[in-house]
Amino acid sequence: MIFRTLKFLVRIILVVVRRWEIEGAENIPGSDGVVLVANHVSYWDPVVVICAFKRKVYFMAKAELFKIPVVGYVVGISGAFPVRRDRTDRNAIRTALRLLEEGEVVGVFPEGTRSHSGEMLKPHLGAAMLALKSGAPVLPVAVSGTRGFWGKIRVRVGRPIPVESFKTGSRGDLESLSDLAMSRIGALLGE
Repeated sequence: MIFRTLKFLVRIILVVVRRWEIEGAENIPGSDGVVLVANHVSYWDPVVVICAFKRKVYFMAKAELFKIPVVGYVVGISGAFPVRRDRTDRNAIRTALRLLEEGEVVGVFPEGTRSHSGEMLKPHLGAAMLALKSGAPVLPVAVSGTRGFWGKIRVRVGRPIPVESFKTGSRGDLESLSDLAMSRIGALLGE
């Protein structure tokens, strides 16, 4: 209840103050598990992505956020789950795979952190690994305009990337799928 109320209020602010625009909403799968991947330049990115989807997005969020009063509470009620970035976090992987198996949307920022320059960073392989292990498609999402408090925010949703052709699960497949997802995000950003 609290989360739905917060999401409703934030959506109003995004529409009225930030002239929020979503393109490609028809590419959002209505059901089944999907690994949502997006670029990351601002703390607002996960908020904007969560508000752009009718379906709940379960983001992997750095574990440190859950320790901050108020922020940790809001992150938790949003459906996010902690991931330790200093090592392979098997609990986070199990949680993500369970959610995908249950037909949920799992959100990942493949860059692993915010890009301070605005340019996309080299992706980590975790999102691709989740997609290949679960068989869920990868949904590229580009977010722009989230830096600062003014100006238009735009969310562009690309077509889902099926993972069948990457099924060997080799490191080369993980790298290829990660690079393809990031190139699709770049294209959506107009880079």
